[in-house]
Amino acid sequence: MKIKYDKEADALYIELNRNKISKTLEKGHFLMDIDRKGEIVGIEVLNYTKTNPGRERFQVSAGQKKILIPA
Repeated sequence: MKIKYDKEADALYIELNRNKISKTLEKGHFLMDIDRKGEIVGIEVLNYTKTNPGRERFQVSAGQKKILIPA
């Protein structure tokens, strides 16, 4: 899993796997990339800081480790 933040676009992308994207579904300010088997490849959150005010950084748990990622 990879998490990327594009400050210029104010978009957060969570890549769950590296499968080839077959289609993208949109739900509000979320975009979900789907592979040909129907599995989610990644999720993009548009306008991340506008929809999550006060979130200068966020935390991700990876097993027992916690990772702080600045926005």
